[in-house]
Amino acid sequence: MIKVFSNQMRDLVDTEVQIQRVASGFEFTEGPIWHPRDHHLLFSDIPGNSRLQYSSSEAIRVIRKPSSKCNGMTYNSDLNLLVCEHLSASVVLEGEDGRREVLATHFEGKQLNSPNDICCRSDDSIYFSDPTYGRLPWSGEERPQDLDFQGVFRVSANRELELLVDKNCYQQPNGLCFSPDESLFYINDSPRALIDVYKVAPDGSLYDKKAFARNIGDGTFEGGVPDGMKCDENGNIWVTGPGGLWIFNPKGEQLGIIEIPEHTANLHWGGSDWHTLFVTASTSVYSLTTKVGPHIESFMRT
Repeated sequence: MIKVFSNQMRDLVDTEVQIQRVASGFEFTEGPIWHPRDHHLLFSDIPGNSRLQYSSSEAIRVIRKPSSKCNGMTYNSDLNLLVCEHLSASVVLEGEDGRREVLATHFEGKQLNSPNDICCRSDDSIYFSDPTYGRLPWSGEERPQDLDFQGVFRVSANRELELLVDKNCYQQPNGLCFSPDESLFYINDSPRALIDVYKVAPDGSLYDKKAFARNIGDGTFEGGVPDGMKCDENGNIWVTGPGGLWIFNPKGEQLGIIEIPEHTANLHWGGSDWHTLFVTASTSVYSLTTKVGPHIESFMRT
């Protein structure tokens, strides 16, 4: 069911769209990313400690197990896979040639918490959130926190790690995304049920924080929280929240909710024309057709 709060919603998705469950039987799915050349979806089953692959022509394949309880994933412009690993508290690059490179693991001499969500700027600099969820037994491994804050970081093109926001800015920073022209950057905070938007400086730093959306759930997992987040080609923000996907226009006005049968965690567009939206939700992966596609990232042009 589609809840429509504005007629703008009808330009994004058919209100009678069919939501299909394309894979099921997992513990908690996350981190969806579509390969633009091989046309498959990778996703994580965090408690299951697995990375899996879905395509319409094959059965579900286990790609990596154990997976270091990986979470968010994306590709850079060379189609190297970038992975947030909970157990190793690292961001790693997995090359198409099989090489593995650790890109971020410590800040100011202390181990990161558990990199969670990740995205790339067009210059291949890498932005990621670092909450503590991977230090909990269900979604990681229970262990003390080394850092005394939960931050949002950037790995520059020359592999330098930089903190992008004030150390005390967020309780559990989670979903991240750029606007289509990369002039804006969005960060959500799950327990505070909010999204902030920043301006992006030419050097990739963030400034001029503004409130974008508030009260996306009640801050509890059971009540639904902002988690995975993506921007479409028109600058609308799609974020998981209570009951499914919440969609906001660039002004921060809520356009509607796409209801999903399970607790939603993340989303990513794919398919041959980038108009199939995949949603990872608890034990399953769902798909639906949208009228709009994603903000085109560098890897999508490969």
